[in-house]
Amino acid sequence: MSPTIAGAALDHVAVAVEHWSDAWPRYAVELGGTWSSGGLNIGFGPAQLSYANGGRVEVLQPWQPDDNPFLRRFLDRHGPGPHHLTFKVPDLAAAITEARGVGLAPVGVDLTNADWKEAFLHPRQATGIVVQLAQATYAWESPPPEGFPTARRDPPASLVRVTHAVADLEEGLGLFEVLLGGRRVAHGPGPDGTWEYVDLAWAGPPVIRVIAPTSGAGGRPSGDDTPLRSWLRGLSGRLHHVAFALPGAPDRRDALGADPSSAVPGLLSTDTPARVIEPQDNLGTRLVLVRPDAGWDG
Repeated sequence: MSPTIAGAALDHVAVAVEHWSDAWPRYAVELGGTWSSGGLNIGFGPAQLSYANGGRVEVLQPWQPDDNPFLRRFLDRHGPGPHHLTFKVPDLAAAITEARGVGLAPVGVDLTNADWKEAFLHPRQATGIVVQLAQATYAWESPPPEGFPTARRDPPASLVRVTHAVADLEEGLGLFEVLLGGRRVAHGPGPDGTWEYVDLAWAGPPVIRVIAPTSGAGGRPSGDDTPLRSWLRGLSGRLHHVAFALPGAPDRRDALGADPSSAVPGLLSTDTPARVIEPQDNLGTRLVLVRPDAGWDG
């Protein structure tokens, strides 16, 4: 049996921006995110926002990058956008052992702080995204910074799904289902047959949907010109979008269109009410907003 990290749970999805305040209009005002915790560390400042169902988004900004340039390098290389997924674990040392047991090499390992221990899986080994493994003895709480919006959407949105695209479905499931212990709750083909998906859940929201191009006869790729395979650009994986259930979200069937190339792989069909906010309109991260009463299974 392949190693599994016992007790791992998806904690939050993190996005990188130049300044926290850049993210407030969308993630706090429009989506109704409330301040959960945050502060300034050497090299970066994390700010976590919580949503109606308990799902959390962490907004990262650079801070004192001369002393720790990792986030500054990321923004200079990629621009703002999805940065990492964090999984909380009860025993980080054991989690590292399990990861090494499947041939992964955690980096940035820090076991020195009794209250916060962490390690990372590099995107090259984690299907195109940073995966943080963290062991915490208590929930972090802090007051909101000056200027955090007081007028926000009420009722707030719920963070329901992170859709991550991978080139190889088995590789993606080896990470998220086998090693990180995600519980399979749904799977199936995309409507045009060129991609497939598996939904994985942990103790709380959101679900991770892993999507991948399908294979043709004999396991050969179904074609390099399919929308999802082209979008991956030869990479092992990319975070495709983050989905929120938003009470009163507008009916925007036209945002998807009838052409599969304009649909959102792994989530919606053309008759599902939704609003799609493309990365260029949201600091590098695609968002999908759906109505909770629209029959969506998020």
